[in-house]
Amino acid sequence: MNKQVSLIGAPTDIGAGSRGASMGPEALRVAQIVPVLESHGLEVVDRGNLAGPANPWLPPVDGYRHLAEVVAWNRAVHEAVHAELKAGRLPILLGGDHCLGIGSISAVARHCRETGRKLRVLWLDAHADFNTSELTPSGNIHGMPVACLCGHGPTELVEIGGAVPAISPKSVRQIGIRSVDPGEKRFVHQAGLDVFDMRYIDEMGMRHAMELALATLDTNTHLHVSFDVDFLDPEIAPGVGTTVPGGPTYREAQLCMEMIADTGRLASLDVMELNPALDVRNKTATLAVDLIESLFGKSTLMRQEGR
Repeated sequence: MNKQVSLIGAPTDIGAGSRGASMGPEALRVAQIVPVLESHGLEVVDRGNLAGPANPWLPPVDGYRHLAEVVAWNRAVHEAVHAELKAGRLPILLGGDHCLGIGSISAVARHCRETGRKLRVLWLDAHADFNTSELTPSGNIHGMPVACLCGHGPTELVEIGGAVPAISPKSVRQIGIRSVDPGEKRFVHQAGLDVFDMRYIDEMGMRHAMELALATLDTNTHLHVSFDVDFLDPEIAPGVGTTVPGGPTYREAQLCMEMIADTGRLASLDVMELNPALDVRNKTATLAVDLIESLFGKSTLMRQEGR
């Protein structure tokens, strides 16, 4: 795994339905993300926060809320993430709401095209985020990033990475899904997304789900993890704007992160939807940093392969 890590703050809730995710980057810093990562031998550079338009808090227009502002933020994210990858570093995007995944993952996909690498995206989330302007009940673009990345969305967003679609649905593995809108459900099925929802995890276990999600990774695969904090059960992670009961437990989430770390392939990361305004004494940010630490190799024991 790349030991040169860059933190990029994107303090906006422009695509969300509630205010507060704009404070997420600072909450992660308060939760000691820099020294925690440095304790694992990583060279961490905090690039500070990107700048973008303020949230006008307006109703949707033609099925999209704040489209122009969302485009501006995602362009800034795209350029920042791509620059870190081009410099040979591992970018960690500190969100901010999950609409920013459009800019981040389109930058990763662009880098993969430029370097001839394959892409695997793990989307850890309570939601499929595969809505369109026709399907969305809210117009909030944080419910649309996967669809946009797969070519279904407004031109300004789907073309950010320079190729349409930015990624194939076959590159994506979704873990922990448990809230999908009715029309979105049909669209996910039609697109052929690989979804390991909570029923699958309940029946088969997190280990089996992750084994399948990580299958066929090789030395030429760039692994990107897009971690929406609402992936976690709200009993342990209340600081998100869109809580959905019945998510992974602490141990299930740790296993998920540790199995990703075991691949040694993690090459970029998003940490999204942390909302300190809804948190309790920053406990969700502290938990998120704990799980990020596991992504970078924290484990109880020195483990032997196969054990």
